[in-house]
Formats: sequence, C-alpha cells, structure tokens
Amino acid sequence: MDIPVWFAWIALPLFLLQVLGLFTVIDRLRGSDAALRAKARLDLLDVVGAMLLFGGMILALLVAESWAWLSLPGFALMSASYAVKGVRRLRARRRSTA
Repeated sequence: MDIPVWFAWIALPLFLLQVLGLFTVIDRLRGSDAALRAKARLDLLDVVGAMLLFGGMILALLVAESWAWLSLPGFALMSASYAVKGVRRLRARRRSTA
C-alpha cells in the first residue's frame, strides 16, 4: 500500500513547528532558574525526538524508505521524556497531598 505524497506536506509543517519550538527551549535553557532549566531539558528531549520522528517520516516518504529507521530513536526519546515528565508530575502531586 502506497502512502500518498501529500502526507509529506502534512509532516513538513509539523517538523518546522518543532524547529521553532527548539528555539524557545534553548532560550529557557539559558535562564537563571534551576527548576525551569530542568523542565527545559526534558522539553529538549521531547522536541529533538519529535524532530527525528517527523524527519524520518519525511525522508522515508520523499527520498527512500531506508530512512525510516530515523523515526525509531525519535519515538524512543519522546517516550522516555513523557515517562519522566509523568513520574515527576505524580511525585509532585503526592507531595502536595501529603
């Protein structure tokens, strides 16, 4: 089953949005607040993972299917960052109720 080429035109703006988000995350990494920098590190993992995921999809659709492997590390980075964010949120919630 062939995936239509127009799907790449959907993934390209999503990739460009992640690039714009990368600049805001880098700006937060340069801040003076330590808690904000820690959150920005997790956001950096998330943004880089999404860029790898979308970049792998675009390259697999437009160039060659052999570039599809690039999406797997992106998915792993995004999963790891979401897992750590979830654990932090649960720990903060338990501390506030105790």
